[in-house]
This record gives sequence, structure tokens and C-alpha cells, in this order.
Amino acid sequence: MNAVDEIRGTAAGSAPVPLSVLDLVTVGSGRTAGQALRTSVELAQLAERRGFHRHWVAEHHSMPGVASSSPAVILAHLAAHTGRIRLGSGGVMLPNHAPLVVAEQFGTLEALAPGRVDLGLGRAPGTDGATAAALRRTGTADEGADDFPRLLGELLRFLDDDFPDAHPHARIHAVPGPVQSTVPGGVQSPHRPPVWLLGSSGFSARLAGELGLPFAFAHHFSARHTVPALDLYRDSFRPSAVLEAPYALIGVAALAAEDECEARRQVLTGALAMLRLRTGRPGLVPSPEEAAAYPFTAAEREFTEAWLADVVHGTPDAVREGLDALVARTGADELMLTANVHGAGARLRSLDLLADAYELPAEDPVGVAAG
Repeated sequence: MNAVDEIRGTAAGSAPVPLSVLDLVTVGSGRTAGQALRTSVELAQLAERRGFHRHWVAEHHSMPGVASSSPAVILAHLAAHTGRIRLGSGGVMLPNHAPLVVAEQFGTLEALAPGRVDLGLGRAPGTDGATAAALRRTGTADEGADDFPRLLGELLRFLDDDFPDAHPHARIHAVPGPVQSTVPGGVQSPHRPPVWLLGSSGFSARLAGELGLPFAFAHHFSARHTVPALDLYRDSFRPSAVLEAPYALIGVAALAAEDECEARRQVLTGALAMLRLRTGRPGLVPSPEEAAAYPFTAAEREFTEAWLADVVHGTPDAVREGLDALVARTGADELMLTANVHGAGARLRSLDLLADAYELPAEDPVGVAAG
């Protein structure tokens, strides 16, 4: 499989574009991180059975309601419990890490799940400024973000093992990686995971276009910037060895339930969790009962309703119509669905309902790995 085939998915059933899953490994009130991680496995297995194209996990830190601080660790676990679906980071926040470490981690993942791994990269910290400074061991959270193009260039060199001879890193190799195919007796595949750039504004959109890389936009929390960012990506795009034409996916908050009231009841839990996060009170995702009883002030209610306006929720048919309209409006090449709600059951049921709405396959014909 070449790089283009790995990047460009194929729409299944009646879906207008390939459908994928973004998993925040949400931890709800009354649940443990272990339970959330087991739900992540169930989601990936369900997505695989139903013909979704990818399952990505995101990097976040110092957030009690999000157990995805270590994407590479989670992806290794998911690889052991799936057999076909693409797995990746949505994303690794590159300024938090040494590029060599990221290359080693994803080289290891590629060895564990050959041809199934995506490396999505972001320049934001995935947390607040103080935590970012602690991660980066610097005095400011902006230092790494501003250095993102240099860090990206270094990472790509490590992944391809192609530093110039005069470069200080020329004798340093990311292992597992391509160098193992060049030494005596080496049989390692030179293949490495395709790199994506992630963004919620124009910076990474332009950079992804200029480098000819695929681009993933965080529509689920930056909806008003989606169309301008995608336009900037396409206008900036230069064909590369990776892609001859732009390829953009967007992350979309979406939840389907049997009826509109139940969908609203579930998504309100995520809205309240976001309200608390944005007002400096991060915690576990509240239960539907807690969210329903919460005494919203007028300002909090306004925030919540604005947030929910960008969450596609309701009956399966209503969500399908909303997603189809979003594809038509943005021209997105792929949709990556996420549901930051309390209950594991609600998330799993939503994925199944949407698979049915789009007539995706009911079973995986090749099966999944035992685990």
C-alpha cells in the first residue's frame, strides 16, 4: 500500500465521504480511567466491524475527564485488539516532545501494526499554559509552538532517516525505522506512518498545504474557522511525493440516539464538562442526571447553547442529514466523529446507529485480532 492509499479513504455504504472516529477516552463521573480505556477498545472494535476508516486518539494533559495523555501507549493497546482499522494520533502535540522520541514511538507502532498507523501532529499544547510549560521544561507555553516548523522538519528527517551527512543528527537513527533495512542482514520495511498536520486555525492549514501533507481540522471546537482554514489549505497546497491534491478531514462532534430528547440529554453532559473546563473548573464528565439538574446562569446557558449548536445530534436520520450538509458546505474529504459524553453505552450506541443510517457493513468480513 502506498502513502496516498493510506491517506485517502473510501466511502462505505451511502456515506458521502469516509467516516472515522476520534476518541478522547472520556472519563465520566463514577467511572475510572481503566473503564474509559476499555471503552476505547470497544469503540475501535465496533468501528472496525462497521467499516469506519480510522480510529484516532488525542493528546490532552491535566484534564480529569480525558484519559488520553499518552496516545502512543493507547494506540499500542488498540493495535493488539484490532486487525484492520487504521489507528492514529489526533494528535501528538509535537512541541511537548523531542522529535526523536515521537519517531521512535511511531516506528514501534508501525512495527506492531504495519500499514495501519497514522501520525497526526499538532502545535498546540493540549492543555493550559502552566501544564505546557511543565511538559516542555520551559518558562513559556509558546516557545515550542513557535518552533513547530523546525520540530516538524526534524521529525520528518528522523522518520525518513535522511539527515544530510554534515548534520549533527546524521549518525542518529530512529529505531525501529528505515535504517534497519540498510545494515547488513537488514530486512526491516522502509515504510513509515503517513504524517498529518492538525489545526484549529490557519497556521497549520497553510503549512500542511505548502508541504503537500494531509490536513485535519478541529471543527468540533473551532467551527467558525473551518471553511476559512480549509480554503487556506487548498489555496496553499503544493503537490508532493505524498499527495498530488489536497486531502482534508474535519473532526465533528456528533451523537445519535433513538429520539431527539435522549440525544439532547446525552450531549448536555459534554457541554457542561466544556463549560467547567473553560471556566477553570475541569473535572469528570457529569452524568445526564447531574447535567439536567445543574443550575445554569444566563451566561452559562448562553455558552452551552452556543456550544451545542455545533454538535450534530438527534435521531440517526437527523444526524445523517446534518453531516451530509456539513460535507456539502465544507467540501471535507473525510469526517471524523467524536462524542464527548458521559456514558460508554451512549457513545457505542451512537456509532452503531450512524453506521446503520449510512448502511455501513454489519460485520467485518476479515475479523479482528483476539484480545
